[in-house]
Amino acid sequence: MRSRRWRYLCWAVPGWAAIVAAAASGPRRPDLDAADRARVEAIVRPAADFAAVEPFETLPAGAATVRGKPLTRDVFSFPSANLDFAARQRFAIGNGLFRKDWVSAPASTQASDGLGPLFNARACQGCHLKDGRGVVPADGEPAVSLFLRLSVPPRSSEERRLLAERRVAVIAEPTYGTQLQNFAVPGLAAEGQLRIDWEAVPIALAGGETVTLRRPAYRITDLGYGPMREDVMVSPRIAPPMIGLGLIEAIDEGDILARAGRRDDPDGIVGKPSRMRDPENGRIVLGRFGWKGGQPDVRHQAAHAFSGDMGLSSPPAADHWGDCTARQAACRVLPHGAQPAFGPHEVSGELLDFVAFYSTHLAVPERRDADVPRVLAGKRLFYEARCAQCHVPKYVTRRDAADPAHRFQLIWPYSDFLLHDMGEGLADGRPEGDAGPRDWRTPPLWGVGLATTVEPRATFLHDGRARSVLEAILWHGGEAQAARDRVVAMTPAQRADLIRFVESL
Repeated sequence: MRSRRWRYLCWAVPGWAAIVAAAASGPRRPDLDAADRARVEAIVRPAADFAAVEPFETLPAGAATVRGKPLTRDVFSFPSANLDFAARQRFAIGNGLFRKDWVSAPASTQASDGLGPLFNARACQGCHLKDGRGVVPADGEPAVSLFLRLSVPPRSSEERRLLAERRVAVIAEPTYGTQLQNFAVPGLAAEGQLRIDWEAVPIALAGGETVTLRRPAYRITDLGYGPMREDVMVSPRIAPPMIGLGLIEAIDEGDILARAGRRDDPDGIVGKPSRMRDPENGRIVLGRFGWKGGQPDVRHQAAHAFSGDMGLSSPPAADHWGDCTARQAACRVLPHGAQPAFGPHEVSGELLDFVAFYSTHLAVPERRDADVPRVLAGKRLFYEARCAQCHVPKYVTRRDAADPAHRFQLIWPYSDFLLHDMGEGLADGRPEGDAGPRDWRTPPLWGVGLATTVEPRATFLHDGRARSVLEAILWHGGEAQAARDRVVAMTPAQRADLIRFVESL
């Protein structure tokens, strides 16, 4: 049942009759009737008044927003506020599985063995620290939550066909697969070790300020299985935060696609969707998750993390040896952890569903300081710099979303979930599916101001190179170059207000 506050909010918007007429003739969301479509169009319109907070703006996840919790390292680890008792029990089971350390097979703990043989982490929590971001390894420290994706350009007509038909997103490096695993079970060599060299890049800002960025250069040492192909392409990826994922799944696909392929944007913003083939049913689906939009939903994202990061099989990724290739013969003859009593996979479909449920119900915390005048001034600057063209503030989720807790919620993720050319400075030189060598999916901003509360070493962007929100902005190029340049041209006080706003999200 719709609340009186919701009805008041929608019908009090000026120009309501024109919005209803536009909704009636415009794109239709099949989950909404005409009245609801008009209400939704009204509530998701861009802000025009920056003197006060918008209605419900302090509840970024709608009814799922967690409120009144202390701002400690656990602030990203609470269940959605609108879960019932049974759902909270399921969340708790998923939490235990998410935190569980896996061991190599064979082991006495038969429900927890099968790790590897090659791996990057022993638990989901090992990468998503306290359900937040991963960290860049310090000098001499092994990489865990930052790793390298690997691939090579196609050389045969068959490889080009597989890419064109979306049977694969990349062509794996023949020996090392699609990901560098820097750990291995006893008796087996790890694939190699990630090393990072840093270059200082000073950037002058208006008002006499200077910010020194750090540009990473990646190299691989201690290769365990011989040389890689000479044309290998590498892409660093740091683990992203886990909050709000189920609500992202519940956004109507049409609301995302409506922003793609712009032709007349004054800054040259285009945006394109990422598409892939669902490995279980063969359908072409929209990618919403991953730094290049490589996964359609949380369940598939979890399955591929189990496989690539921990070497564990599940129904969508059934190879017991994970990313071990045919050329790594010693890896593929080691025992796996699938047990007849638990089914054909090391992570059964039931266990995968528990982890996916947990991952889709990690709550977004309520906004802080949203009504502070300097934060409101920063919000105006965010819009004036046109940051909101890609970091789209708000959506209303589908009324018929698969999970009742995600249905018909006004949410504020600050993303369009599209791929954008981000310029040469952020380019990894590695295409993946529909994402080109300079393309990245717009990451959501909700919770960004609490990143270092959850993990004091947390950093930003796909490889963690940015040590602050301002550094992340200054790396923007390509379609975001004009917005970035407007931030550079602001006065120091204006930039401080802009950052206050972003960090309040």
